[in-house]
Amino acid sequence: MTTDPTADQAAPAPTRPTSPLDEVANAYVQDSARLDPFAATAVGIAGYDDRATDYSPEAVDERAALARDVLAKIAVIDPVDDVDVVTRAAMQERLGLAVELHEAGEDYAPLNVIASPLQEMRDVFDITGTDTVEQWEAIAARLSALPGSVSSYVESLRHAAAAGDVAAVLQVSEGVKQAAELADPATSFFADFVTGPAAQAALAAAPAGSALRADLERGAQAACEAYGTLAGFLRDELAPQAPTEDAVGRERYALHSRNFLGATVDLDETYEWGLEELARVIAEQESVARQIAGPGASVEDAVAQLDADPARTLHGTAALQEWMQRTSDEAVRALDGVHFDIPEPVLALECMIAPTQNGGIYYTPPSDDFSRPGRMWWSVPPEVTEFNTWREKTTVFHEGVPGHHLQCGQAVYERATLNDWRRLACWVSGHGEGWALYAERLMADLGFLDDPGDRLGMLDAQRMRAARVVLDIGVHLGKPAPQVWGGGTWDAAKAWDFLRANVNMPEAFVRFELNRYLGWPGQAPSYKVGQRLWEQTRDAASASAAARGETFDIRAFHARALGLGSVGLDVLKDALS
Repeated sequence: MTTDPTADQAAPAPTRPTSPLDEVANAYVQDSARLDPFAATAVGIAGYDDRATDYSPEAVDERAALARDVLAKIAVIDPVDDVDVVTRAAMQERLGLAVELHEAGEDYAPLNVIASPLQEMRDVFDITGTDTVEQWEAIAARLSALPGSVSSYVESLRHAAAAGDVAAVLQVSEGVKQAAELADPATSFFADFVTGPAAQAALAAAPAGSALRADLERGAQAACEAYGTLAGFLRDELAPQAPTEDAVGRERYALHSRNFLGATVDLDETYEWGLEELARVIAEQESVARQIAGPGASVEDAVAQLDADPARTLHGTAALQEWMQRTSDEAVRALDGVHFDIPEPVLALECMIAPTQNGGIYYTPPSDDFSRPGRMWWSVPPEVTEFNTWREKTTVFHEGVPGHHLQCGQAVYERATLNDWRRLACWVSGHGEGWALYAERLMADLGFLDDPGDRLGMLDAQRMRAARVVLDIGVHLGKPAPQVWGGGTWDAAKAWDFLRANVNMPEAFVRFELNRYLGWPGQAPSYKVGQRLWEQTRDAASASAAARGETFDIRAFHARALGLGSVGLDVLKDALS
């Protein structure tokens, strides 16, 4: 496969003519938006912010039928250029897997602690526009429509349960807690959302006699009551049917692994590599720890010294947000025009404290027109009030620049070359999260983490990502655990001890992380395995250049790779070969 051309950032290339394949891809984005308004909001497609997604079995079937129809169409369209070659390969891989997952029944009943309809129905409001009266009118309409989403989700959970497919009891019980919190007006996001500063500003600007206040109050109440219904269903009906076993087994795991990576890997070899990589990172950590705390010092000694340093400690979320923003802005200024050519609309990244408090850190991309900028979100548990900059500098690079923000913003910017599906709608975890980890290590190589504390923080993050390759594959495949990590067969209890030994984070963060891995098989390893595949692809490109007698231009490699947008890692490898 030949390389997909990318736009020259200094002098943008002329707009590429839309091909027949592009037309199918663009139409698929619009059809998908109609069938999934929450996803439309997520990618910034206008016109759907007042609507709610239908999760019923019939709606799930309709989305799968659309994928089959598009696969049939693109199979008979000949690519007109290199861009089309990549588009067809990427769509066949992504939509083909969507059909496989559907035929396996995997898309009827997703339920976990972080990325299922339970969270999507609430999280969509984090990225919905809140600047105008009209946007708040759309929010009121969506809130009032939320009970329909909840009831359709319950319908699909029942449908899957009838076929014997129920999430593990841990995921169900944690889902009960999350739903109950959203149902209680005293703790609910919805109640706070419609009475917060942005809502009050819109109400003040609303014309006299507007029903907006009443509509928002009614919508928030409807959303709370809907989540109360969901909590009751999960607790009283689904939990008694839920299995106690967390592991999903090899067959299901292999399918999810391919979905998250966009590549097929040998799971047993990857597990062994994970053990080796964990040992390598620990050894590097121990070496840096001795630089920090002196000869013979342990990693724990270095961590204690760093944590006791007032200059490396932030107090409260306001200080955290200010530090995140400053660190991000400094990285953008330092990298732009030197190591990357960052398009002007991508220079802006907003660092935010999330309204949730579950411990997650995540990124949301800019909208299609960049009116909504890319944002880094930090969801801070209420008991966490202090933050250590040495741990988190690498996190800002991961979520911001040159990590997710550069990656996703670059794809959105590539309007002159890429169709809407590749710019906005295609996301492969192994590509995205693998790039973000690759970016962390790149920043260390470029000298941005030369401070031993910051470097230890980067290694701390890499250690966690290596550990969860071992944990995730080990638990879900029921593999034997090495004696150094307790022996026997991997399970949730053994995974907890293992994670506590390898993750230097507050217990609330670690517990959430473990629950996430247990309920989202194959996703957690996509970070470190994705990094490995990115590095292998880069090294192959470097070796190819050397074989031709050329000097490898890593800056050009990065520009070419990011210009492809998010694609499966096997497609990426072929496109850059």
